[in-house]
Amino acid sequence: MPLACPTNLDVQQLRAEISSLYARVLDQPDGQYHFHRGPAYAVEFLGYEPGELARLPDEVTRVFAGIGNPLKMGRINAGETVVDIGCGAGTDLLLAAYQIGPAGRAIGVDMTPSMLDFARAAAKRSNLHQVELRPGDATSLPVETASADIVLSNGVLNLVPEKDKALQEMRRVLKPGGRVQIADITLDIELSEDAHADIDLWTG
Repeated sequence: MPLACPTNLDVQQLRAEISSLYARVLDQPDGQYHFHRGPAYAVEFLGYEPGELARLPDEVTRVFAGIGNPLKMGRINAGETVVDIGCGAGTDLLLAAYQIGPAGRAIGVDMTPSMLDFARAAAKRSNLHQVELRPGDATSLPVETASADIVLSNGVLNLVPEKDKALQEMRRVLKPGGRVQIADITLDIELSEDAHADIDLWTG
């Protein structure tokens, strides 16, 4: 998996296409997409606990579109600071917020404004005052240096062409001894330069 950005890829256009796609999921949650969604999928295939998902607003889990369960990769302790990169509608973010409790901080970062508004409203309805939503992307996190105990990411890094920058940002925001819990997809073959630059392949 190349870490540097393909030279002939229009990164800004790619970000706009990705943001538009996931904004559409909010508006049309029952539409046809190339990825799975919803709480039944999360429980059956990804190992989420039904009782934990039941604590979240139905509209949040309905549009869940993760590809794994980063929360199962390590213990999240009360009082910790968690950063969720590409938090989307907030499923992992809100679940983490319950685990850290009111003394912790759960910071969600996303580049899609409607997703931020959606997750912010869900956190408010759930009385999770430790949740903060911030606009940004994986390559330039709006998070203080050495402030996070855990960085979460679920199905996001594969959509980031500048993976080297994203990994550097994760390292920057983590405290010494901090943990990274990533669920994502990879290819075990090398793609051509043209394939790397094909935005339709990135988004669909």
